[in-house]
Amino acid sequence: MGTYDYIVVGAGSAGATLAARLSEDPGTTVLLLEAGGSSRHLSVQVPVAFSKQFRTKYDWEFWTEPEPQLGGRRLYHPRGKMLGGSSGQNAMIYIRGHRSDYDDWAKGGATGWSYDEVLPLFKRSERNSRGASEFHGGDGPLFVQDPRSPNRLSRSLVAAMISTGLPGNDDFNGAEQLGAGLFQLTHRRGQRWTTADGYLTPARKRANLTVQPDTHVLRVQIDGGRATGVHVSRGGTVGFHRAEREVVLSAGAFNTPQLLMLSGIGPAGHLAEHDIPVLLDNPNVGANLMDHPVYILNYETTAKGTLAGAESPIHLVNYLARRRGLLTSNVAEAGAFFHTRSGDEAPDMQFLAGPSYFWQHGLATHPRPAFAIGCSLVGSLSTGQVRLRSGDPQAKVAITFDYFAEPADMASMVTAIERAREVAAAPPLRAVVGKELHPGTAARRRQEIVSEIRQSAEHTYHPACTARIGSETSGVVDPQLRVYGVDGLRVADASVFPRIPHGNTHAAAVLVGERAADLLRGTR
Repeated sequence: MGTYDYIVVGAGSAGATLAARLSEDPGTTVLLLEAGGSSRHLSVQVPVAFSKQFRTKYDWEFWTEPEPQLGGRRLYHPRGKMLGGSSGQNAMIYIRGHRSDYDDWAKGGATGWSYDEVLPLFKRSERNSRGASEFHGGDGPLFVQDPRSPNRLSRSLVAAMISTGLPGNDDFNGAEQLGAGLFQLTHRRGQRWTTADGYLTPARKRANLTVQPDTHVLRVQIDGGRATGVHVSRGGTVGFHRAEREVVLSAGAFNTPQLLMLSGIGPAGHLAEHDIPVLLDNPNVGANLMDHPVYILNYETTAKGTLAGAESPIHLVNYLARRRGLLTSNVAEAGAFFHTRSGDEAPDMQFLAGPSYFWQHGLATHPRPAFAIGCSLVGSLSTGQVRLRSGDPQAKVAITFDYFAEPADMASMVTAIERAREVAAAPPLRAVVGKELHPGTAARRRQEIVSEIRQSAEHTYHPACTARIGSETSGVVDPQLRVYGVDGLRVADASVFPRIPHGNTHAAAVLVGERAADLLRGTR
């Protein structure tokens, strides 16, 4: 169907970044393939509406296998299916992780990925509303700004966190991650800003970049140990695109290992079960899956101006006319990073708090105003796996996270819930806090809290590490993101993280796209 120098599979946080950067060289041709379509829709652009995308055409709608530690529950995992990928569906929180995340990657063999080495790439990607500084960029493609209309209750939540002993922190991506404050967000004057907005839209003016949406990649063609292109399906037609230089998989932590396995790269026994010829036996493909489990506490409140009334016409008019008001909220406006256990350099827990009831991924409702405090275990230790259900490229993968398989993870979550209760009872919230809805009075003792976690815990939408950087025996790709055993094939998305960073993963995925572009261009 076409021949290009580079083929990038997936137009999400990393893929859109990579394709746009590669197209800056007019001497190369780049094809970007995306299974979804346009992200031009109000549910994408209006920050508070992100959960309105769930279980729609903008969502891959994955479900896990029965989770062993969570009573056999199958957990829903939304992923963005559009140009911009999950950068069009997340809560827009801009967190890079802790300095030690990247230093630990480098110490573990990921040469070139230490904090001092990746900081310039973070800065290159960023257009921070506070301007350029030691830790921030001022003229990159990705807008990072303070909340447009921060809610009064969110400020009270921050004050309550500080009153329990946490230091104030107005920049979680600066010198120190520990502390409480309002999050900076990937938005521009109150409207979501995705990698499609920042990277792809200007890049599509270049004649050497072809963006092909609504295209499902079936597998990578590998001839004589080299990736030569990809087989695709589009509009019922099957075809082939040839890559003269390299194919890069940026399809995310679920679909990237699926494509590797469909192409004959993965655990030999598992591939044989699905009658897939084994080109390269690598048991690490789809293994080491990580995420940040979360438990969300909800409280009724007498505070005025919560998001309970956000869907009224007056707020829509305010948003459309001025890009201000409740619809600019990302829901989780306030937060904190803190320790629940000793021995870790990075804080292992993140609060995600906001002026809204939030339960069952925002799909559940409550008749009265409420606020939420989510406990996201950003220092999670448990790992799972991604496996094929069948050899059919259109079939969704079988996902098992095995959340809380490590006892330390459960202990940390219980401690965090107790800490969140201290926040809700603190003086800055005392006058407006009402009934505790979750966990509620039936979960007071630690074992009762454990039972509630097993019954109701969810996740923070951060799957990663399924094609991780490592050695030939421990990983899938080398530090240059090259797939072991195959020439001309790389991976560039959150699946390459050696371990999941301590924080929201969008910024780190953009980093991978930036780093991959330099590696492919030979500049780093």
